[in-house]
Order: sequence, then structure tokens, then C-alpha cells
Amino acid sequence: MKLGIVTDSTSDLPAYLVGQYEIIVVPTILVLEGKEYADGIGITREEFYNRLPALRTPPTTAAPSIGDFTTPYETLLSKGCDHILSIHAASQLTTIINVARKAAEEFPGKVTCVDSGSLSLGIGFQILAAAEEAEFGLQPALAAITSTQERLYVFAALDTMEYLKRSGRVPGAVATLGGLLSIKPMIELKDGVVKPVGAVRTTSQADERILNLLLERGELERLAILHTNAEPRAKQLLDELMNRVRKSIPREILFVNVTAVIGTHLGPNGIGFAAVKK
Repeated sequence: MKLGIVTDSTSDLPAYLVGQYEIIVVPTILVLEGKEYADGIGITREEFYNRLPALRTPPTTAAPSIGDFTTPYETLLSKGCDHILSIHAASQLTTIINVARKAAEEFPGKVTCVDSGSLSLGIGFQILAAAEEAEFGLQPALAAITSTQERLYVFAALDTMEYLKRSGRVPGAVATLGGLLSIKPMIELKDGVVKPVGAVRTTSQADERILNLLLERGELERLAILHTNAEPRAKQLLDELMNRVRKSIPREILFVNVTAVIGTHLGPNGIGFAAVKK
């Protein structure tokens, strides 16, 4: 069986991995000061985060259209794929997978849509696991996704609650952290739900807490250091990790400035990680 893989741009997969596994990435939509952008086209991540604090009108995001999914599905099937795995951002946080499922109805029995329950490399690592098993068929690829989900951890230290609160995607438990916007909230994304794991007062405290959360995961199969235009902090996190536990982390660690479509809801100057335990 030849298996094709489709995802959306919230997966944050680096271009070289997209090319290596012939993954099709459907751009999500960013609306910035009245102008609509396909995610990653027309504005860099760095430019977006630099502009974000001064924007008078908060940016918004939107799912791709049904046609944005039917086109790659048609392309893959026409190139000889027997089946397509379409793996997307958590359904609790976005309608992307609902649109993909609607598009899949036009190809009965040919497309399986998977709710990753995650974002960024939390999705990306599930895609990579599926891609590595794709030559063996649909069921091994789905089993690899399930295994990855069970061992997946995604944590972040945000610079402020402001962006998450105004996004409207904040559960009550997380919103209680935001009584003072000066705090640095610590959150976990698990099974599509944003959960609070604490709050600190300073950036240095946030960095130490994220490092400890990462160290507590134990030996890792996959790791990505994530940031929202906070590269120096993220590099320091990686350096500290390498100094302490070089033997228990993967040889290849991804280092990702999170896409603007996610960053809209998190704000700049945050750091975090996505990790899969061995």
C-alpha cells in the first residue's frame, strides 16, 4: 500500500522533513490588519512577532477551505497513493480537522483524518512517526500515531496571559492564572486541552521551570525546543539541557520558532518544548 500524508501548517514541520517524507502541508489562514495571509507566505515569523505587541487590532486565524484539502487529496490519489492520512491540530482548539473531514467525504474509503490532540511539533512528531511506518500500510502508521500520542508532552512558559485570554481558547482553570497579567503562566497541552501547571513572576524562574519539566520526562525519543521569537532564551534552554543530560536526549533536536497562526494566541517571547518519551 502506498500511503500519502497531509497535514496543516500548525504542525510546524521543518521544510527538509516535509520534503524527505513527501508530506503535503496545507496553509492555515492569518488575518493581520485586514490583510489575509496563507500561513508562512508574505510575512515571516520574525516580522509577525515583532509587529504583534503594537497591533491596534488583534490578528485572527482561520481554517483552510474544503477546496484547500480536496486538491492535495486528489493530487496524491492521482499519483498512485492507495490511501491518505490527514493529520491535524486539536479539534478542541480549531475547526481545521472538521474541514478536512468534510473534504474527505468526497473520497469515500480513501482518506483517514486524525485528530492529533496537539499543536506544533506535538502534531509534527505524530506525522513523522506515521511517515516512518507508511511503507508498511495504514494500520502500522495509525499504531505509530497512537503510540506517539501516549508518550507525548507539550509544555510552554508564556510571557503573559494577555494573548491567550483574548483568543477565547482559555479554559476557566487557565484563566484564573491571568488575574495579574504580569505573571508568567506555565501551561501544558494534553489531549487537546490547555491545562495550567503553575505560574512564576520572572523570566528566569520560567526558564528554570521549563527546564525542570523537561528533565522530569526522562529519556526521550524525540524532542523539539519551541519558542515564539525568543531564540536566545530557547538556545539557553537547549544548552542547559545538553549540559545536564546529554545521553538521554535524541541526537537530532528540532529548534522551531512557532508559526504565527499559533503565536497569535500565545504571544511573543515564550518558550516551550514538545517531547516524546522513549
